[in-house]
Amino acid sequence: MSTAPKSQVLNLAEMVNYQEGSVVSRQITKAEAGNVTLFAFDKDQGLSEHTAPFDALVHVIEGDAEVTISGTPYQLKTGDAIIMPANEPHALKAIQKFKMLLTMIRA
Repeated sequence: MSTAPKSQVLNLAEMVNYQEGSVVSRQITKAEAGNVTLFAFDKDQGLSEHTAPFDALVHVIEGDAEVTISGTPYQLKTGDAIIMPANEPHALKAIQKFKMLLTMIRA
């Protein structure tokens, strides 16, 4: 998967498109220190509960989502962000179609 060109203005909402019944992702940049990935979730789609060894920041670009961290659900809308702590179980679900930017920092 190719990453976005460097030193250019990116319209994140336009860089990934919804697909019916699917979750679509596009990696923006990847480095040893971490990576940045765009996601587009169709309504009712999600990522099942899992853990990751690093903190991750979810920033909702458009739409509404429910992010559950260690059993606690959080409702996010356009412009909201939340940190999913390392090694804590988390899951995401699209309440409506939504797009997010996921930033994972390896530390």
